[in-house]
Amino acid sequence: MKYEAAVKRIRRHTEGTLSEEAALLKEIVRYATLAPSGHNTQCWRFRIENRAIAILPDLSRRTPVVDPDDHHLHVSLGCATENLAQAARAFGFMGNGVFSAASDGAITVPLERSRAQESPLFKAIPHRQCTRSDFDGKPLSLEELHRLEAAGTGHGVALLMLTEREAMEKVLEYVVQGNRMQVDNPNFVRELERWIRFSDGEAIRTGDGLPARVTGSPPAPRWLGRLLFRAFFRAKPENDKYARHIRSSAGIAVFVSNRDDKAHWIEAGRCYQRFALQATALGIRNAFINQPVEEAGLRPEFAKALGLGDGRPDLVVRFGRGREMPKSLRRPVEAVLL
Repeated sequence: MKYEAAVKRIRRHTEGTLSEEAALLKEIVRYATLAPSGHNTQCWRFRIENRAIAILPDLSRRTPVVDPDDHHLHVSLGCATENLAQAARAFGFMGNGVFSAASDGAITVPLERSRAQESPLFKAIPHRQCTRSDFDGKPLSLEELHRLEAAGTGHGVALLMLTEREAMEKVLEYVVQGNRMQVDNPNFVRELERWIRFSDGEAIRTGDGLPARVTGSPPAPRWLGRLLFRAFFRAKPENDKYARHIRSSAGIAVFVSNRDDKAHWIEAGRCYQRFALQATALGIRNAFINQPVEEAGLRPEFAKALGLGDGRPDLVVRFGRGREMPKSLRRPVEAVLL
């Protein structure tokens, strides 16, 4: 099928040996673009410099309703930064992102030649996905939980792992509240609809957004998909789905920053990406359930219920084992290079 061929073409490991440094750096950028972003907006641009790669926010791809303070946008930049660092190491460079508070908001990743090393996290990059489906409900081993926690902890970012059913039900209460608030908001629904790619052709043409098949819906022409979406996107069935998803999960991870600023949002993205890549390497799925942190009026209450003190809950992620879902697409490297 054309969609599956497009996924295979985009989500692949490099074949053969690249000898020219310019080609190597473009390939590192390609791996960076395989990071997640809200609604798969791919809200980033890249600038290849002299032995460095800069990652910049693409504000034309903001989602101002669900992400009015650009928190998720900067988390996405952090995810791309982590992918870039993992790929750079695999291609023989050592790099670590440095956030600049300058007007362009760039994250600059200086690159120094080093011994090439392909980590399990690098190998997982093309296979990582946000899996929007039921999991098998089975618990993970203590070793697996420890490895996920270690991967997801960073500088000024802690990871709260919830595996007890009572705690997971408490999170579900806030997911349901937040989801109802969002679904009942016409502006949220319009913004979400804008990024849904109802047909395979539309998804392949744009290379971004949320393909219908990623969420388990059959592809349809846009005119029909919009009609069905507007007719059936309601709070109760969505909440029933989230209840099923959370109750089938092995646990919930909450990423918490000790400061509420862009540098920490970016670090939270890096932490989540390491968590997601480590999970993928272990055969564990994950998916965002971010409603409690996306609704500003609900977030302080959610933080208090979890005993987070002054920390900002950045991301809420369920995890467990389950079947693979169709993967989302990405725009070509040329479309994101400055």
